[in-house]
Amino acid sequence: LAPDAPAVDLERPELMLGNVDDALEMEVIVAGPGAGQSPSATSVSMFERNVLPTVIAAAKPVVLDADALNAIAFNASLETDLVARRQGPTILTPHPAEAARLLHKGTPEVNDDRLGAALALAQRFNAYVVLKGAGSICAFPDGRWSVNTTGNPGLAAAGSGDVLAGMIGALLAQRLDPEKALQYAVCLHGAAAESCARRGIGPVGLTAMDVAYEARALLNRWSASPS
Repeated sequence: LAPDAPAVDLERPELMLGNVDDALEMEVIVAGPGAGQSPSATSVSMFERNVLPTVIAAAKPVVLDADALNAIAFNASLETDLVARRQGPTILTPHPAEAARLLHKGTPEVNDDRLGAALALAQRFNAYVVLKGAGSICAFPDGRWSVNTTGNPGLAAAGSGDVLAGMIGALLAQRLDPEKALQYAVCLHGAAAESCARRGIGPVGLTAMDVAYEARALLNRWSASPS
């Protein structure tokens, strides 16, 4: 979304880049992956100053991941806006360190009480939350929660969380309610990693794209199964 970004990445033609206005016209917005953290980067300052406030104000489902969560954790105005957000469902996808920043706690404190941290985020931001990790916890604004049992250590690969955020957004765009979209995506994400490992792809060396392609194959098989 940087002003000077090309329309297409020639090394990965599936990555089509548009401007912010085009992105905000979508039915669901996933914000944060790839935004970066350096305060000196022009695209990041634009993301924090202009893009993220507009995303939070959008009257549609919003999935916030990665550097969107970091920006909110270190910006009181963004945090206040997110707490007050009621225009549409909010989905947060932090790992423990990101959750700790949002809760203004230490990461060990979050890891000592993962369920409590997930529920605290869901309540504070009126959000649907997945606290990623071994046994990812899905927490909901009404205080209910569930634990996902699929997955393996290969999901620690760089970009794996970005794939999950995109999967949640894709299911929301198909009009699943936020709770179901979150749980289904988290389960599918983990199941894809397990399926890769059974075929000898991972957990060591598993990549985010391995997970994405395997999730597509699994989703097609599950959709075709009569059970």
